[in-house]
Amino acid sequence: MVEVTSVDLGLPDGVSASPLALLLLGRGSDPESERGVECPGDLPAPSDPDLVERARAARAALGESVFVLGHHYQRDEVIAFADVTGDSFKLARDAAARPDAPYIVFCGVHFMAESADILTSADQQVVLPDLAAGCSMADMAAISQVEDAWDTLADAGAAEGTVPVTYMNSTAAIKGFTGRHGGTVCTSSNAERALRWAFDQGRRVLFLPDQHLGRNTAVLQLGLSLDDCVVFDPHKPGGGVAPEALAAARMVLWRGH
Repeated sequence: MVEVTSVDLGLPDGVSASPLALLLLGRGSDPESERGVECPGDLPAPSDPDLVERARAARAALGESVFVLGHHYQRDEVIAFADVTGDSFKLARDAAARPDAPYIVFCGVHFMAESADILTSADQQVVLPDLAAGCSMADMAAISQVEDAWDTLADAGAAEGTVPVTYMNSTAAIKGFTGRHGGTVCTSSNAERALRWAFDQGRRVLFLPDQHLGRNTAVLQLGLSLDDCVVFDPHKPGGGVAPEALAAARMVLWRGH
């Protein structure tokens, strides 16, 4: 076991740290402090060199006809082939700025490729190398659940005056839902502006799928109180919220995180 000392951590003389109190990347774990979180520190094994060579040959053969987007989360062997890198929204906009490329390869997850497909032209094909690559955040809200939640709001007399706002990390179906109901899509950097706009349109916001982004923005940046917020759980009847509480709420937060 690696012993952590004040010298290792740059702490002042006389100040010590227990290995269980402050863990360095790859130097142990404390299951009692972070249940379910394991950080061994080892990078995944590199890809099969033959696979990398096949990708290199394909990239050379396709030339300018393919535009490769590499999300920040991708490993080095993937980023090496990317024409541009960045977060999901930036990459989708980068794809839209290349109308001459018939093929867009999005090295990311499902909702990211959907976003690029929305912004690019009908003549372009967006390719997601792994169709099973999903986002746990986007997976926390299914369109059928959101439509049922809207019906619950309607039954409570709260759908009218509610503006849906969805975080970028959501499916194309949910982005379409927000558009049909007069809402919008936000990123983490413009959530405040999106919520201010939404409250100009209506009395309350249905924010999904990340309850924390919605709550923190509403309370810390817009000045709402925690009493203005309710959490809608799609796995409970009526979202686990009384109809009168839904009607009184300013922020209806989807139970996603």
